[in-house]
Amino acid sequence: MTTIAILGCGYIGQRLARHYLDRGETLLAVVRSPASAAALNAAGIPALALDLAQREQTLAALSLAGARVFHLVPPPESGTDDPHTRNLVAAFAATGTPARVVYIGTTGVYGDCGGAWVDEDRPVQPQADRALRRWDAEQTLRRWAADTGAALVTLRVAGIYGPGRLPLERLRAGLPLVRPEEAPWSNRIHADDLVTACLAAMDRGSPGAVYNACDDHPSTMTDYFFQVADAAGLPRPPVIPLAEADGQISPGMLSYLRESRRLSNRKLVEGLGVRLRYPSLAEGLPACF
Repeated sequence: MTTIAILGCGYIGQRLARHYLDRGETLLAVVRSPASAAALNAAGIPALALDLAQREQTLAALSLAGARVFHLVPPPESGTDDPHTRNLVAAFAATGTPARVVYIGTTGVYGDCGGAWVDEDRPVQPQADRALRRWDAEQTLRRWAADTGAALVTLRVAGIYGPGRLPLERLRAGLPLVRPEEAPWSNRIHADDLVTACLAAMDRGSPGAVYNACDDHPSTMTDYFFQVADAAGLPRPPVIPLAEADGQISPGMLSYLRESRRLSNRKLVEGLGVRLRYPSLAEGLPACF
């Protein structure tokens, strides 16, 4: 039985780990800090502390030959490339090729699509630095797979929500949003459905394939916050014109508001056979409380 390696075993990774441990699989979780590794080990998840930013440490410690690997390690918080993924590929070259890698990326690589429907055939056009870093990671892994013949499956993931991962503090703070008629289209997926998509990608994803991981119903960022507020019994946030957003809405939030797209998940559902438990916020949000 080959090892399942979960690199970046956080919110989603721990859910994956529990699934595989329940199946009796051999598992290794990799996290950056010794404290995080200790917490996982104490919770029964075998874990190793390893910072992929440290190239020599990575090359010395990480041997994943023949393993089935989930790559959830985020890139650095600045810049336009992802040295973490480059160091990981260097470790593969030094210690042996995994049997399969599932990379959990982002739909941000499509950039601003003007509200158009977007499937996996649309050319990427990353604009924000956060998306450029993710695109760099995708390209690094694609080159590695082409050079080695290894199986790589990429999930481009929409905004993740779930228990403990809702913008409740922002709502309690009463921070403003863009008024509904000016809010761009955005997309989400419930954490449990993302785990299902990850498992399907590992089990039967086509080598080289890319799948959009999102639910059936895009909405706007403002509508999302309104629905979360309603589900949590909190006041809806105030809204302002988009022209007044600079200085009132954080730069991070503004970067999302500058992009609008509606994602198609047909390939995920029909091609990969993923059945969504929460096809829209109407089903997913009540399950978060």
